[in-house]
Amino acid sequence: MASWGYILILYFLFPLISPKITRNLASGAPTQLTNIYPFPCSDHIKTCSAFLYQHNGLSKQNITKLYSVNASAIKPISYDDRQDYLVTVPCTCKNVNETVGYFYDTSYKLQLLDTFANVSNNIYSGQAWKVGGEEESYKAEDVVTMHLLCGCVEDGQKTVVTYTVQQRDTLSSIGDSLSSQVSDIEKLNPSLTSPQFVDIGWLLYVPMYKNGKHEAHKWTILVGILSAVTVLSMCTVMIFIIRRNRLQKRAKEDRAAISKSLSTNKTMSLQRQYMYKDQTEDIPVFESERPVIYSLEEIAEATCDFDESRIIGQGGYGSVYYGTIGKQEVAIKKMRSNKSKEFIAELKVLCKIHHINVVELLGYASGDDHLYLVYEYIPNGSLNEHLHQPVLKGNKPLSWTTRTQIALDTARGIEYIHDHTKSRYVHRDIKTSNILLDEAMRAK
Repeated sequence: MASWGYILILYFLFPLISPKITRNLASGAPTQLTNIYPFPCSDHIKTCSAFLYQHNGLSKQNITKLYSVNASAIKPISYDDRQDYLVTVPCTCKNVNETVGYFYDTSYKLQLLDTFANVSNNIYSGQAWKVGGEEESYKAEDVVTMHLLCGCVEDGQKTVVTYTVQQRDTLSSIGDSLSSQVSDIEKLNPSLTSPQFVDIGWLLYVPMYKNGKHEAHKWTILVGILSAVTVLSMCTVMIFIIRRNRLQKRAKEDRAAISKSLSTNKTMSLQRQYMYKDQTEDIPVFESERPVIYSLEEIAEATCDFDESRIIGQGGYGSVYYGTIGKQEVAIKKMRSNKSKEFIAELKVLCKIHHINVVELLGYASGDDHLYLVYEYIPNGSLNEHLHQPVLKGNKPLSWTTRTQIALDTARGIEYIHDHTKSRYVHRDIKTSNILLDEAMRAK
């Protein structure tokens, strides 16, 4: 009769306490976790406020009972399309059966067939410390103490989160979700031998910024780096500013002296010098449509007098500026006049090529001892910026689907200029910095 009494208690009370627990037990959740160890105590901190990450799908009401906390101590957090919780607990340095570390103790009333592994994994997200020999004395209706692992750090900006690794987790995704840095997670978890590998069930201590502003931390790092560079290159910056002011003053004086007609005449002179000599080949100068000839004033206005804040690229040929002509965003390549052969070669080739995976040339200009090529503006920059430390440059890492599409787009563009133009061309400088990505992350 006693056994029937336990069964009736389980039938009526257990679904009310935790419907999710029953589902987890039936689904065959893992029964043993690895890489679990207490967080070592600090001589300076005996107790602190810490977070326990709860991912078992328990209701807020059940969490308050099972963790012995108030509802105000439970903070919802969205992760991977589900609702999890951060439970705020007082974390204390103590000795638990000859093991010294930070723990939070709570009470749990045993149910029929409970084991330590099931209780830890299915109720406390695998974060309970096994003292040893508990299950030998487990009896239904008994109240036992669960020693939950937590941590404290001396950095007043951070709170330690006890987190159990789940499917599809990486250190990067965990850091993004909990406003932390991968390097900081590695420091608190010396057992991590490789930042590229974490296993399901591992317990990690994650230092989370209290204000939750991960981006603010990134900004702090960037400011620190920029400050250091500024101090080291102070003299160079001062010389550069003086030189820039002189050049800007000279440029304004020169532009005031050069008329629009003179600029056009110089452009036509370049055409006669480098283009019309090819007429003996019986090939038109431009096979499709002629590019627009812009005045120097239009180019200067589009780039705010070639303001350095408008520079979006640099190389041996010169600089590329962001600009707007009318309502159209453009990229303007500024080249010195001694690069006129390269200028004419690029102009002649791109005038004959019109393909979705090749950057479109809109027009050109010349004057002030410089040559200018005007292209369509590609907003997402070069592929290089998205492959090498993209997070530090404000970009998200590329998915494999996007990478594959970029490779296909690049191949189509190369195939077109190699095989599908009247005069075949060879690029000879294909690299990630020369592959640009538009707003849809398609390559040109």
